[in-house]
Amino acid sequence: MQNVDYHFEGEREIPSPALVYHEDVIDKNIEKTLAIAGGPERMWPHVKTHKNAAVIRMLEARGIKRFKCATIAEAEMCAMCGAEHILVAYPLVGPAIDRFVALNLRYTGSTFWAAGDDLEQLALLGAAAGRAGLTIPLLVDVNCGMNRTGVPLEEAVLKEFCLAAARISGLKLEGFHCYDGNLGLKDPCEREAAVGAVTETLFSVRAAVEAAGQKLPVLVMGGTPTFPFHARNRAVFLSPGTLFIQDHGYDAKYKDLAFTPGAALLTRVISRPGKDLFTLDLGYKAISADQGGERGIIAGLPDAVPESHSEEHWVFRMRAGECPAVGSILYVIPTHICSTTVLYPGVYVVRNGHLVNYWKTSARDRKISL
Repeated sequence: MQNVDYHFEGEREIPSPALVYHEDVIDKNIEKTLAIAGGPERMWPHVKTHKNAAVIRMLEARGIKRFKCATIAEAEMCAMCGAEHILVAYPLVGPAIDRFVALNLRYTGSTFWAAGDDLEQLALLGAAAGRAGLTIPLLVDVNCGMNRTGVPLEEAVLKEFCLAAARISGLKLEGFHCYDGNLGLKDPCEREAAVGAVTETLFSVRAAVEAAGQKLPVLVMGGTPTFPFHARNRAVFLSPGTLFIQDHGYDAKYKDLAFTPGAALLTRVISRPGKDLFTLDLGYKAISADQGGERGIIAGLPDAVPESHSEEHWVFRMRAGECPAVGSILYVIPTHICSTTVLYPGVYVVRNGHLVNYWKTSARDRKISL
């Protein structure tokens, strides 16, 4: 982890635990992202990490106009910020279809894109769009090997699916959405090779589909770990998400990325229950517990190792040195910031060591108005 002092003026007035964003660090991460991408034009970043309208406005101020999301609430948040293009990169089924159509009718200044991998559900979406007098731009969701959603990346199967999807009334097939979270290899050379293999196959399929008469001009590719490699291909849009905020998990695993964690959890020592032990008020209701191993690290305290974790308590053991005093303020960098963010209704915002704002986690809930 790069050297950042997460302490700030006014921290003693903040009740703990609390999530703190360092705006200046996030701004530098944005600058680095745009430098790698070559500018904002090809950026189509995911908003699920922060779910925050203020962060979207930071990105819009740097020229980013396209955003990707997983929920209808996130899509509405983007529209409320005036985003020009909004991709819901999640299967639209059940009531989500009507909610998606309602977004189109209410926020006419934004273009809403759908992604899908099931012809029956896409037909339902197309029918709903037709009833509303809409034509929805569609990206076929491609399974790049993560086996979570998507049409298998096999030329015959994917080609047939694309040609069938192109015939659905109410939809306009535009290209592919390809999330490759399964390619999160630690070694950058291995990761680059894996990205190259997937991209080669995908372009081969696209050529076959276009030879059959269906143009596929839009390709939305990758996530944070694969972003720098996709950035070398000028023919694709880039959709990282975590790197703007960054967390300990990616920071520790992907040394080649070198983005700085811009979020930290303010916590206090509430007890020293035994020799070399101290307890934080940062139970697993206050930090993402979806990681099987290390859930976070205490900034500036490398000799503190987790001993036990429960709902409201996190006990650490000091391998060397003195335990911090009861009442001490410490900062934990979460291993997974995305699922930590949703535990907090808002974030305290620090710039250059001073508390400057409080940003509501705008799309934390599943519904804003639609």
